[in-house]
Amino acid sequence: MQADVVICGAGIAGVTAAYFLAVKQGITDVLLVDERPPLTLTSDKSTEAYRNWWPGPDGAMVALMNRSIDWLEQLADQSDNRFLLNRRGYVYATANPAQIENFKQQGETAVSQGAGPLRIHGGQPTDPPYQPLHGEGYHDQPNGADLLLDPALMQQHFPYLSPRTTAVLHARRCGWFSGQQLGAYLLEEARAVGVRFVEAKVTGVGVENGRVHQVQLNTSQTINTPIFVNAAGPLVNDVAGLLGLELPIFSELHIKMSFRDHLAMLPREAPLLIWEDAQTLPWSDEEREFLAADPETRWLLDPLPASVHCRPEGGDQILILWPYHAQPVDPVFPLPDDPFFPEVALRGMATMIPGLAAYFERLPPVYIDGGYYTKTVENRPLVGPLPLDGAYLIGALSGFGLMAACAAAELLAGHIAGGQLPAYAPAFVLSRYDDPAYQQQLAAWGGTGQL
Repeated sequence: MQADVVICGAGIAGVTAAYFLAVKQGITDVLLVDERPPLTLTSDKSTEAYRNWWPGPDGAMVALMNRSIDWLEQLADQSDNRFLLNRRGYVYATANPAQIENFKQQGETAVSQGAGPLRIHGGQPTDPPYQPLHGEGYHDQPNGADLLLDPALMQQHFPYLSPRTTAVLHARRCGWFSGQQLGAYLLEEARAVGVRFVEAKVTGVGVENGRVHQVQLNTSQTINTPIFVNAAGPLVNDVAGLLGLELPIFSELHIKMSFRDHLAMLPREAPLLIWEDAQTLPWSDEEREFLAADPETRWLLDPLPASVHCRPEGGDQILILWPYHAQPVDPVFPLPDDPFFPEVALRGMATMIPGLAAYFERLPPVYIDGGYYTKTVENRPLVGPLPLDGAYLIGALSGFGLMAACAAAELLAGHIAGGQLPAYAPAFVLSRYDDPAYQQQLAAWGGTGQL
């Protein structure tokens, strides 16, 4: 077999890379290779949310995400919004008055990096007007963020939040969409101009005189190609090993649950909701005594981290996520079981949305899935050439793969096809770690805003 480009991995990164190479760059002899059907390892198990709200040391992530969201909106326009893009926003809420200054600082940083203006609503006549979100669509919505400090305004627009809430930060160029439908649309468009898919496993990459020249599959097929792209998602380091490389990445297990909200405790038009306070779960005295007696459950009484979050899904479902165990792990499939997750996630989310406590006694049947956040230490993707001629990488898309895929794939295609690259390109190449100045910066950087 012969191909101009072979892409290992048909998740959202690989599919989108094929689209930008073939449809946008005109490199149509592209072969996608995956041992599973496209978009079925972790891409179809995402929360499917997107945001341009990326506090951090510079504006590279904001620029990348703004570009990716530009593409999402353009693709939604040309497909009659086949993948149901909305722009409801992300709502970060706190009961801690000390967080208010942090919210302001995040907003000011986001303004300086291109995420849009910060509007503060403190209940004064001179405050700017607050534009309520639209449940559907993505046009005619504000950019930037709204910081709500007025209790009456919070109660008017978010009456389901805890009455203890002291501040709401509503980041606006955010929302969610159907990742499966986006991927299916991009794959159809790519196939229409010649992209092919082979269901197989890449078992080797042939190198001659320091350059890629072929790819071997477990089907005993060999593909002659000058360009190989590693887009293997959580298995990206396994594939890098075929080239004799080890990437500076690690993985975390992130799972989510969904259940039918038959009591209608979360409005269907709600945004994505994040509780920004650490918390101790609400247990009865009897429950606390029971949990304390067993070493396997004693940890359920300990303080747990911030960022439990949820959103409505479909007709009457709720998705809840909470990465309260985020230690590095080796990716394994099927995912390991966490029998405590449904109870822990529900109780944690009820701190933000007290109405969910109605499910404490009888939680409806839950569906659990998830995947791995494969990430770099500063939580930025790896997009660009590898230290071997003809080898490229699009990976470490740490839970933001769906939202970043378009801009990351466009960037990858630019590296492969040549030509002018965007200003943010150096922030995502693997070779950044070869710069001693960059290594020094890493030590000083704080959190990246990743949920």
